[in-house]
Amino acid sequence: MKRSRATKTAAGVSVAVLLLVTGCEVPGVYRPARPATGGPYTFYVSPEGDDRNDGLSPAKPWRTLDHANDVRFEPGDRLRLKGGARFRGSVTLEDDEAGSGTKPVVIESYGTGRATIAPRGTSGITVRNTSGVEIRNLSLIGDRRALREGVGISFRNSLPGTRLDHVRITGVEARGFQNGISLGAEKEGAAGFGDVRITDVSVHHNLEGGLVFYGPRFEADRPAYAHAGLRVERVRAYANSGDPESDRRNTGSGIALGSVRDAKVLRSVAHDNGARSAADAAEGPEGIWVYDSTRVVLENNRSYRNRTGSHVDGGGFGLDNNVSSSVMQYNLAYDNDGPGFLVYSGQATGAHKDNIVRFNMSWDDARKLPEYGGIVAYGTRMKNLQIYHNTVVMRTRGLASAEAAGNRPPALRLRDGMRGVRVHNNILATDGGPLIEAESPYGPGTHRIQGNVYYSTGAWSLRWGDRRFTGLDGWRAASRQETLGGEPTGLDEDPCLPGLFAPTTDGAGARNLAPQCPDAGPGGLGPRAMGVDVGPVDYFGSRVTEVRLAGAAQTRPTD
Repeated sequence: MKRSRATKTAAGVSVAVLLLVTGCEVPGVYRPARPATGGPYTFYVSPEGDDRNDGLSPAKPWRTLDHANDVRFEPGDRLRLKGGARFRGSVTLEDDEAGSGTKPVVIESYGTGRATIAPRGTSGITVRNTSGVEIRNLSLIGDRRALREGVGISFRNSLPGTRLDHVRITGVEARGFQNGISLGAEKEGAAGFGDVRITDVSVHHNLEGGLVFYGPRFEADRPAYAHAGLRVERVRAYANSGDPESDRRNTGSGIALGSVRDAKVLRSVAHDNGARSAADAAEGPEGIWVYDSTRVVLENNRSYRNRTGSHVDGGGFGLDNNVSSSVMQYNLAYDNDGPGFLVYSGQATGAHKDNIVRFNMSWDDARKLPEYGGIVAYGTRMKNLQIYHNTVVMRTRGLASAEAAGNRPPALRLRDGMRGVRVHNNILATDGGPLIEAESPYGPGTHRIQGNVYYSTGAWSLRWGDRRFTGLDGWRAASRQETLGGEPTGLDEDPCLPGLFAPTTDGAGARNLAPQCPDAGPGGLGPRAMGVDVGPVDYFGSRVTEVRLAGAAQTRPTD
């Protein structure tokens, strides 16, 4: 919305002035796009309207988005589109308009149902170099050209060093675009957006991604993050296919957070993404993942049946390059092509550090790519990673390829490049596949592994560097792992997960995964004895108490 408050006549005299002087209508000339004084105002648009109306009431709405774009919106203004109606065109807010945190500009539907914005080969709503904007209860649907070139809702900031605060997007659907919703800092040195809330949103059937945050190139010697103060909640990102022609970068993710600080992704779902991503791409999509960021929490989310067209990625959740002080907790991943949970650093920056993976469940992940596993961790100069109190179940049945069936993915895969790794009090279960695959025989000086349950319904198998072990005792003696104060830790007994190898299809079905073993008697070492916080609740939110077992510990609900 980038034009002046009043439409100009050919002679350069505003129609507003002309109307005031004559006191009557001027035939064939529109009313001013915005009253010359006063405000804030609420403007209405309806297919039954007329662009010669003042647009200030549902009884006298404008007819087109093109006319609405003649308005320079100011703090507190609203643009309301008739619910259930479809509007061709797009909406743009430029740097000389919009609102504030206390008086935002609002774009929303009125009446019954959502209004639909259907742009002509472009983005649906674009906000450039401004903020104080709330977008509510709208559908944005792209056409064939928008699938390649447009974004459903696009926030862009190219202002150097100026973070723009207050963005709200709620009750929105975006489909048929290159990206459903994206927020980005477009230039080196530019800041992005702060105080961002995205809730109850559906982003699906887009080409490259559902919900995307990005920023300038990360510099480890002076880390800076474009976006700060994010909360993403109850977002559904699905069937974002990926671009089969894009082999130089990843496409097809559900939710991707780049260059963010202090962010939470809560109670969101990503599924069936990435199926058409490029077959020869060097990197692939993930369901929900983070890169070049710090202090991010992924909590109580589900990510399942995500795919990759290539031989990389395609997992449920990921902490990728240059992520620090971040947590993945209380999440469920299942039936993904790649790992359920990936912690990875491919850049030797030393910026990937101090991260935690805890209280999660991975069920039948690495369906296509056995070189991954349920939980996978590796990377160059990565340090201080904690993996604890997770449950991983890996079954051969249903693997997507003969290669995967012949080379079973492990419950946990550890590769070189890390130090300060602690793996505690996890349940690792397979039906004969390896429980752990470790690239090297890591010693307690770089990796400490204690208090885990290792259970297999088939042959017990664990690879530690070049050696393969068939029992817990032999591996413990050779590796010096699974001990505490000279006493053995860890179990190779049934973890008592009801229906352990019964299939599950959704998050509700996974409730049977909650451990239910009785106390195995004295002599056990619980998580707290090893300095592990088991947390106040289990995956389902039930309060937990510690159950001591001979050599390991589990938790069980108290209600």
